[in-house]
Amino acid sequence: IYGDVFSTLKGNSNLVQIKGDIRDKQKLMNAAKDVDAIIHLACISNDPSFELDPVLGKSINYDAFFNVLEAAKINNIKRFIYASSSSVYGIKKEKNVREDAVAEPLTDYSRFKYECEKVLTDYGFDAEWVIVRPATVCGYAPRLRLDLVVNILTIHALVNKKIRVFGGEQLRPNINIKDMVRVYELLLSSPREKIHRQVFNAGYQNLSVSEIAKIVKKTLGDDEISLEYVPTDDVRSYHINSDKIKDVLGFEPQYTIEDAVLSIKEAYEKGLIIDGLNNPIYHNIKLMQKIRLK
Repeated sequence: IYGDVFSTLKGNSNLVQIKGDIRDKQKLMNAAKDVDAIIHLACISNDPSFELDPVLGKSINYDAFFNVLEAAKINNIKRFIYASSSSVYGIKKEKNVREDAVAEPLTDYSRFKYECEKVLTDYGFDAEWVIVRPATVCGYAPRLRLDLVVNILTIHALVNKKIRVFGGEQLRPNINIKDMVRVYELLLSSPREKIHRQVFNAGYQNLSVSEIAKIVKKTLGDDEISLEYVPTDDVRSYHINSDKIKDVLGFEPQYTIEDAVLSIKEAYEKGLIIDGLNNPIYHNIKLMQKIRLK
C-alpha cells in the first residue's frame, strides 16, 4: 500500500515481488516455498496507527502471526527472524534496559508484539529463530516514514523552520535505518549457536526528545529554526542497552542521528520528498485513513 518501494532494485534478477496480505494464508504458504529464511516485518506499525482500528491491528499483528509461523513450519524454513519492538519494555526508571528486563507493554501495539514473542518461544518447529527489538528507526529510505521522532522533527525543521517538541523529557532509543539493515544481514548470516532462541535489543543513541530536537537544529545549521515545546500525555520513556548484540554478534553501529538528519535534508533538497508534512505515503495513519484499510 506504500507504492513501489523496491524500485531501486528493479532489474535485479534475484528479486521476486509478491503482492499479498499476510492474512491470506494460502498465498503465504505458496510464497514460502523453497525459501531459506523469513524476516517477519509486516504489521500495523506504532501505537497511533494500531489505535486507529484495534480490531484491524490485532488481525494483522497477532492473528496473522500464526499464518506466518505455519507457512514457515510447513515449508521447512531454516531461519525465522521476528521484528518485535523495544516498546515492549514500557516505562522503565533504569536507563539501561536489557533483554532480560520484565516486559511491561503499555499499548495494544506493544502488547501484541510481546504476545507474538511468547507464541514464537512456545511454537513447535525446527527452524532457527531469533527475536530483535529495534529502537526507533531514523533516516531516509525509499519507504520513508515521517511519523517517527527524528524524521518528523527534521521535516518540520526543513519545511516550517520550527520544531514542535511534544513533552521533551521522554527518553527514546534510536537507530539509523542503515544500521538496522546491517542488523538483519547479521541475523541472517550468524551461526545458529549464536542466534537461536535469542532476543537482541538493537539501538544506538539513547536521548530525550528535547535532546533530539536540539541535535536536529544543530545538524541542519539553520539559525532560523525555532523550538516550540508543547504539553503531551505520551508518557512512554525508556533507554535500551544494546551490549548483548555487540558482545554476542560483534555488531557496532556506524551511523548516527546526525547522519539520519543529513540524509533527510539531502533527499528533501533533491526533491525526493514530496509534501513531507501532508503526503499520506509518509504517514501510516494518514494513509490508512485515506485508503480505508480493512
